[in-house]
Amino acid sequence: MRKFNIRKVLDGLTAVSAVASASSAAQQQQAGNRETEIQETLQSEHFQLCKTVRHGFPYQPSALAFDPVQKILAIGTQTGALRLFGRPGVECYCQHDSGAAVIQLQFLINEGALVSALADDTLHLWNLRQKRPAILHSLKFNRERITFCHLPFQSKWLYVGTERGNIHIVNVESFTLSGYVIMWNKAIELSSKSHPGPVVHISDNPMDEGKLLIGFESGTVVLWDLKSKKADYRYTHDEAIHSVAWHHEGKQFICSHSDGTLTIWNVKSPTKPFQTITPHGKQLKDGKKPEPCKPILKVEYKTTRAGEPFIILSGGLSYDTVGRRPCLTVMHGKSTAVLEMDYSIVDFLTLCETPYPNDFQEPYAVVVLLEKDLVLIDLAQNGYPIFENPYPLTIHESPVTCCEYFADCPVDLIPALYSVGARQKRQGYSKKEWPISGGNWGVITQSYSEIIITGHADGSIKFWDASAITLQVLYKLKTAKVFEKSRNKDDRPNTDIVDEDPYAIQIISWCPESRMLCIAGVSAHVIIYRFSKQEVTTEVIPMLEVRLLYEINDVETPDSEQVPPVPTPGTGSNPQSVVPQSHPSTSSSSSDGLRDNVPCLKVKNSPLKQSPGYQIELVIQLVWVSGEPPQQITSLAINSAYGLVVFGNCNGIAMVDYLQKTVLLNLGTIELYGSNDPYRREPRSPRKTRQPSGGMLTVASCMCGLSNLYSESVKKLRTSYISLCDINEGTVVPEDRCKSPTSAKMSRKLSLPTELKPDLDVKDNSFSRSRSSSVTSIDKESREAISALHFCETFTRKADTSPSPCLWVGTTLGTVLVIVLNLPPGGEQRLLQPVIVSPSGTILRLKGAILRMAFLDTTGSLVPPAHETWREHYEDKDEKEKAKKRRPVSVSPSSSQEISENQYAVICSEKQAKVISLPSQNCIYKQNITETSFVLRGDIVSLSNSICLACFCANGHIMTFSLPSLRPLLDVYYLPLTNMRIARTFCFTDNGQALYLVSPTEIQRLTYSQETCENLQEMLGELFTLVETPEAPNRGFFKGLFGGGAQSLDREELFGESASGKASRSLAQHIPGPGGIEGVKGAASGVVGELARARLALDERGQKLGELEEKTAAMLYSADSFSKHAHEMMLKYKDKKWYQF
Repeated sequence: MRKFNIRKVLDGLTAVSAVASASSAAQQQQAGNRETEIQETLQSEHFQLCKTVRHGFPYQPSALAFDPVQKILAIGTQTGALRLFGRPGVECYCQHDSGAAVIQLQFLINEGALVSALADDTLHLWNLRQKRPAILHSLKFNRERITFCHLPFQSKWLYVGTERGNIHIVNVESFTLSGYVIMWNKAIELSSKSHPGPVVHISDNPMDEGKLLIGFESGTVVLWDLKSKKADYRYTHDEAIHSVAWHHEGKQFICSHSDGTLTIWNVKSPTKPFQTITPHGKQLKDGKKPEPCKPILKVEYKTTRAGEPFIILSGGLSYDTVGRRPCLTVMHGKSTAVLEMDYSIVDFLTLCETPYPNDFQEPYAVVVLLEKDLVLIDLAQNGYPIFENPYPLTIHESPVTCCEYFADCPVDLIPALYSVGARQKRQGYSKKEWPISGGNWGVITQSYSEIIITGHADGSIKFWDASAITLQVLYKLKTAKVFEKSRNKDDRPNTDIVDEDPYAIQIISWCPESRMLCIAGVSAHVIIYRFSKQEVTTEVIPMLEVRLLYEINDVETPDSEQVPPVPTPGTGSNPQSVVPQSHPSTSSSSSDGLRDNVPCLKVKNSPLKQSPGYQIELVIQLVWVSGEPPQQITSLAINSAYGLVVFGNCNGIAMVDYLQKTVLLNLGTIELYGSNDPYRREPRSPRKTRQPSGGMLTVASCMCGLSNLYSESVKKLRTSYISLCDINEGTVVPEDRCKSPTSAKMSRKLSLPTELKPDLDVKDNSFSRSRSSSVTSIDKESREAISALHFCETFTRKADTSPSPCLWVGTTLGTVLVIVLNLPPGGEQRLLQPVIVSPSGTILRLKGAILRMAFLDTTGSLVPPAHETWREHYEDKDEKEKAKKRRPVSVSPSSSQEISENQYAVICSEKQAKVISLPSQNCIYKQNITETSFVLRGDIVSLSNSICLACFCANGHIMTFSLPSLRPLLDVYYLPLTNMRIARTFCFTDNGQALYLVSPTEIQRLTYSQETCENLQEMLGELFTLVETPEAPNRGFFKGLFGGGAQSLDREELFGESASGKASRSLAQHIPGPGGIEGVKGAASGVVGELARARLALDERGQKLGELEEKTAAMLYSADSFSKHAHEMMLKYKDKKWYQF
């Protein structure tokens, strides 16, 4: 029995039931061999999973706040997230557990604290005096809905307005309600018969803290006297109010209304507005009222010492401006500037020199929070230029479709990318420094550089410097500029296979050492780029067209006019045809009128000027075949040492020599097997569906036991192009709405429409074939796609005595095939002699689609693929030097003698991982990673000077395994696969780093390294810094003499329990914050502690003042009695002569 099992292991076909006995037996058999001598240093204690930082624009923003002293910006979102921004490089992400939308944020200015109001009627107090902010207190309102909050500067009493029109007052020290309540029916006229609506505004008079201005939605504004508990004035208007703002002198305020008007009111003239303005209304003749406009959603009124005040507003455009972009209007004196925005305005704030509301405001900038952007406008310069935004908020400029992560890159790479990227920067920004400048940077403990590459729906690629948990864009490459663009939809070629975003990036393959870049796009196109610091003009863009076909019985032979590829010894069938490069394509239709031999996109035939940076080396396109569109590319690899690029799809595989610009290999997947094909296959037919023979692994079998969410259709998400931008958590996109890949709607011309339906019923007739779809899902489901490609220098056959260059190919049916590469010598010979490509006959099999392959040497170190080091391509150097540089560089840590002895292939599939000894091809270790789910991403990565396999499963588990033994080291439930965006973008890299796109606009980075987790606290920036609060404005002599200055108010006397009593217990519930140890420490030194200490100091000061007063009174009394006594003595001796004493 044991022998039988061992044989199964060695063949790589172990049954699931025999895993334990087989792997242990295999290990026993190999006990005397060299592989057992490898010392594995990684242990479970080296691993710990935690989130590090979140980059990008806050998804679905809903609220904005700014601390003018600390210079910190806060943004709340509809999903309950909180993002805090200080100086560039200082930012922080927090999350409310409830996930309710943030409706308002209020800083406790210069106190290191923030109050958030949520749509679920809770208030939260955040302590910002710690690197990871925590909630200190929460207050849940039970009977009322929160609509507006106001916290006066240097006050501990927060005014909370509600939907019922009432105002409650919260003590932010204890987070408890005061018994003082302003009821709506007391605030409005007694004669008024209707409810005034929700509270939309609360603010105190800048010059008199005892007067509170309350704005109701219906158009009523009330000036409430807090001491006398009654309304001083009521201002009524027949248009609904959206916002209110004070003039700093407290004598006027301005309201914005739903009909696009602004009304300015004098405080003491409540009967009618002092002035009514319609900023965007057309002034009609005959003195008639201007036509109504769209609502003015917000207005701010800011004064300056030297000139006219600023009135800044959002909205208010006239209704006839259809299609006009959202605008921010800046009115300054007689000039009105209308600033158009790219997205709708969520909120805006004016940044002013002073935090005191009763002083000249001196505005210098406006922060505008848009739906998908953050804009800062410089008010001090003519033309109101915008500031250059230093935050990495442009990740989503075009929706992200894929991303890759590289750690420990060559040291000269980031400076090189930065230098070419610096030339792309726009001009015309404000000359001033970025005004949001609070906080301090963390301590940099990482010495290595990291780069993130994002591919986008518009065909652009962005390189980001991600070193030391920061993010900064380095360089942007536009791949679409190589193609002709249709001006409008009517001009578009009928060869498109997607309705929108035909240039979208699907796969990125990059060699950091040689800087060679290769991308695969959604229109079945591949572009190879070479990095250069010089500008060049390419007269004719090098181009190849490849005809990848999926036929079994009827394989087409090359036409006389077509150039066949280099013969491939050992192949059982004729190679398929290659269309020669041409402008335009050779032919556009076959004899029966079907589209044939035409690519999906048209390459430009005019000279192309290429700036320094990435420049086109070669464009490869798959062409239509007899009316069938080309299938999208599912895997891609480039090797700079060999000068080769290879790609595959569900039809087959193609290899291109990009130095000689020739196609070397063009085979259907089936032809790779030759006579060794283990599967019974039939000719393709619209009606017949092929089933692999009994016991063979189908794609669907990898999905057994999964819930509906992880159904068969989701299984293929790596091989399909799907949108990562607009899919909400857990949404199912109906097939009939498939339009744009960037809105999660696939074109019907794509071959993968049903894959977006997680709850697809296999029995229904949605698989019926139509002319508009290239193949049915069942037909494609049974096709074997190329899912992994890896160039390497290793043993290709069992009999090999030395390693040689080869390509390892993995398929969706779990097969690994090896193709031998016979490369000519370097130098000129490399450009003249052909590369010979031949299948080796080696076939290995695993359960589930192959995801990743790598190779280890005898010491267990990773053997990276050979590569060239980068050099400037256009430099004229001595030919001999060039020949030397052209030779492949092997970067194995072992010597060539050790390589010839032994190697280990590490192969990871969706279900299992195997380590295979080479050249013997014995499976020495095997691990079934998951039975009920499937692996979405697997990477072989280095950590702590060792190697491990890291996997992310669809059931949300992140796992790591030691190599080569595949011993489990970490298994943590992290997050479930709630949408395809996570699946498509999740990637691991070296040194324990990983990332994924957590929302359409944000990248979440995480670490699985214990060392990084320990150092994270030091690396994070500090939001709160000790800054002295500016001095209060001087009241001046005459104002002090005649009482014209700001009036203070003892709020404690009014709102404290002794004066106002206790609030109703059922009104709101206090919830202590879950701050944890750090939160408790923060609280001790944080805002509550500070406020309590200040209060104690005031009490002590008051006590001392009281004692001083008593002593002074005693001294006055004794002085008075002394005076009286002296007076009596004087009267007594007044009339006596000196000699009578």
